[in-house]
Amino acid sequence: MICLFIEKKLIFAYQINYYRKNMKKVLFLAAAAMSMAACQEKAGYTIDGTIAGANDGEYVYLSSINDRTVVLDSAVVKGGKFQFTGNPDSVSVPKYISYKGNGQNMNVGVFLQKGNIKVEMAEGNTKVSGSSENETLDEFRNKYLVINNKVGKLIKKLRTDSSLSEAQKDSLVKVMDKMESEGTEFVLKTLEANVENGVGAFLVSTFGYSLDIEDLNKVFKKMPQQYLSLESVSHIKKYVDTVIKTATGKKFIDFSMDTPEGKTVKLSDFITKNKYTLIDFWASWCGPCRMEMPNVVAAYKKFHKKGFEIVGVSLDKDLDKWKQAIKDLDITWPQMSDLKAWQCEGAALYGVRSIPTTVLVSQDGTIVARNLRGDELEKKLLELFE
Repeated sequence: MICLFIEKKLIFAYQINYYRKNMKKVLFLAAAAMSMAACQEKAGYTIDGTIAGANDGEYVYLSSINDRTVVLDSAVVKGGKFQFTGNPDSVSVPKYISYKGNGQNMNVGVFLQKGNIKVEMAEGNTKVSGSSENETLDEFRNKYLVINNKVGKLIKKLRTDSSLSEAQKDSLVKVMDKMESEGTEFVLKTLEANVENGVGAFLVSTFGYSLDIEDLNKVFKKMPQQYLSLESVSHIKKYVDTVIKTATGKKFIDFSMDTPEGKTVKLSDFITKNKYTLIDFWASWCGPCRMEMPNVVAAYKKFHKKGFEIVGVSLDKDLDKWKQAIKDLDITWPQMSDLKAWQCEGAALYGVRSIPTTVLVSQDGTIVARNLRGDELEKKLLELFE
């Protein structure tokens, strides 16, 4: 009995000792099994591509869509095929697949989502499938290109067809404007339908500066934070927030700069002394600004004595060229600039992304209108002064 009892104790002690010695190994094996399970749950992506006209041994590149010089991966073409594999992005943002060779230059945006993605690249006919976002983007791209190509043909005709009469040109411009409006509407509709996924973020990054500010603001209120945090999207949002602060009905933002003679002046120096003041963002090197200037000169001559003032804010960086343009264009109203070109601090305060840009301000500092040009400027001034 005693011997049996001792024997059982020895067996039990041996089992405990064995368990302790192998505890780390058991835990390691369990952790490894869990890790393998996690890897299986988070499957990677595989892009199987075909490329028409490419030679064996040539390369296809995968790069950042925001900076295409940043190459993320490359694949060798063999038998007209190529393949990329990897782990999907934590935030769904398209990458850029490109090929240049054999007289061709092809590219396409692709979301790196888990599963099998199929890319068919051919000159003028590229298709991406295999995930919902890729197929949505592919459908959008094909429809938008149709509109874009039609507009491109009209622009070419206007530039090259010398037989067109003025009436015919005006008619083509109206057709082109209608097509561009349809294109913008299509972009916005697709964006609103995909505001919570990567397609929406991509469309904001690509078309944001050409869309209506109020429409974009509504989009941003619905967009998830993971996309709002993207650098390409946050830049657009910052621009929208800035423009909204200086939209019609808001108070103007004051700033000071130097005149061509080197005297520091402020916007408020002029706004408080006149019934209405037009802040005109322009530059001597800007062709559209120079084309628009005769309209601005005419409005100034017609309404200045009634209490209309203009303050030109130049995005020049060369003082002499700025002064020469003032003389050549018959500009007689006050001018100011920090000579920082597109880094102009005053322009940044008003979200200026293109010039000419105008902001009309009343004497009490309220912004009355933005981007009045040509006949629109004169019509608005007639309305205000009558």
